[in-house]
Amino acid sequence: MSNITLDQVRKVYAGNVEAVKGVSIDIADGEFIVLVGPSGCGKSTLLRMIAGLEDISSGEISIGDRVVNKVDPADRDIAMVFQNYALYPHMSVYKNLAYGLTNRGMPKSEIDRRVKEAADILEIGDYLDRKPRALSGGQRQRVAMGRAIVREPAAFLFDEPLSNLDAKLRVQMRVEIKRLQKELGTTSVYVTHDQLEAMTLADRLVVLNGGNIEQIGAPIAVYDKPASTFVASFIGSPAMNLIETVSDAGGLKAKAGTGLQGGNPGGLQACTVGIRPEHLQVVEAGTPVGDGLTLTVKVNVLEPVGAESYIYGTIDGGGAPVVIRIESHQTYDINAILTLHAAAKDVHYFDAETGRRIES
Repeated sequence: MSNITLDQVRKVYAGNVEAVKGVSIDIADGEFIVLVGPSGCGKSTLLRMIAGLEDISSGEISIGDRVVNKVDPADRDIAMVFQNYALYPHMSVYKNLAYGLTNRGMPKSEIDRRVKEAADILEIGDYLDRKPRALSGGQRQRVAMGRAIVREPAAFLFDEPLSNLDAKLRVQMRVEIKRLQKELGTTSVYVTHDQLEAMTLADRLVVLNGGNIEQIGAPIAVYDKPASTFVASFIGSPAMNLIETVSDAGGLKAKAGTGLQGGNPGGLQACTVGIRPEHLQVVEAGTPVGDGLTLTVKVNVLEPVGAESYIYGTIDGGGAPVVIRIESHQTYDINAILTLHAAAKDVHYFDAETGRRIES
């Protein structure tokens, strides 16, 4: 068993700075968990506490059926992959892969088996005699991953391993990491600030904010039903449109600007409504629409990105910014006024004070 359990784990630094505030997570055997959030949210601190590189202030961490609070990092049966490759420049790829196993006194035949097996999996078998300086960034990261794989650990811990790669290589390595994790079936905890990386890799996301968990769930579930305005604004690119509203004659209107009207299913006095860019449809003025929200938006910028385009605008009358996703063949003039509609099923409601989701 290589499940990982965190029970009310806290980290307090000198001066009573609470970096992690009572986090509890149950990670199943073989699961790929991604810790995602902005800089300073506590995700790397949490990973380092699992690894044993940071002491925990209170709570309990278990790997398998063993509490590891007081267990040295080398004895936790985990392998880490960092954003810097940390390869030995004077050693060949083979010796970099074998180094940890050699230090353990493992038989040469077993070392050779593991190294060649990892090299085959990672498709770096042709580079075993090369030094790291003769490799590309992507190849060096594969070697760093191979060094973790040869250990055959209970869990992999990834600390933003792709952040030093260019955009194209990051996409390729994301695919590789996902494929490898499923092939090996090793429990994995992955830290990133990149929400796209998190969405594409995770079995479950753990969205962190200020040392607290905002939401845990499958990527599509978090995207479809964000638990708070923080999650709504962090997961998704472009982010969900968030518009402050007030009650108006049984419906809702924009708190700033005049270009939002719609129903108020919960009879709310004030709330923040959320709408994904892809759920705003351009309609001809006067066209009948169903339940939901209608917005009048002034076009500020049209951004073509290939198969689709994005309109960046503001609610008519000086209101909130709004982003709309449209088909690439559609085009609108700058300063044009568009009427948009979002169906009721695609509108999210959040408490105006706490930012927490309100189920309509």
